[in-house]
Amino acid sequence: MKRKHLFMIVLVALIVSAYVYTLVYFSSTPASLAGASQKNVFYQHKTIPVVLKTEILAALKYYPELKDTPIDFIFDPNTSKSIMLSQPVVGTFFRGQKKRSYVIKINPMFHMVHRSMPIEDAPNDVLIGWIGHELGHVMDYHNRNNWQLIGFGISYLSSEKSLMQAERNADKYAVQHGLGNYIIKTKNFILNNHDLPPEYIARIKRLYLSPQQILDLIKELKKPITEN
Repeated sequence: MKRKHLFMIVLVALIVSAYVYTLVYFSSTPASLAGASQKNVFYQHKTIPVVLKTEILAALKYYPELKDTPIDFIFDPNTSKSIMLSQPVVGTFFRGQKKRSYVIKINPMFHMVHRSMPIEDAPNDVLIGWIGHELGHVMDYHNRNNWQLIGFGISYLSSEKSLMQAERNADKYAVQHGLGNYIIKTKNFILNNHDLPPEYIARIKRLYLSPQQILDLIKELKKPITEN
């Protein structure tokens, strides 16, 4: 009997630990605590860095469903292995599916093997595609209820298969919203850039849809619907 009780205590502790870890890692803090400054402007519930205003607004136009969704675009050099990273804001997590806020962290520098450049110096279409992909993540989060999002976060952090599915879902959302050509330009910019670390390029190839797969998806979406 004691062993059974001990097992239950350990099981509950593991579940609680996983839950807390997911909230802390997979969520973020509001922009006011995470770097929003006078370099940012506010536009329809959005916090937008001035230097990327054109590209962000261009990408947002493809997502009319997110018009009233609070999203903070902030510069953050700690974006792990990514140039950009999308997360729900932890303080809004339990407000309900329709009232959550999100943050898209953007590394201010694009680091390559032999040089670095400010992210805003990347080609305009490439940045629109990159931001469009991140907004695809926001759409994916937005369409999940709290429990689905928690389960998604746990699997995202513990399974590369789930990570791959999440990245491909974001690509698909972007293509379905009309950003397919921008996504292809972003991927070609990365995959054909010989100054990028080989491990980063390998990660992009492994986890994300290829330019050809994006092109196939665009063609599939353009096919007319025929009745049997």
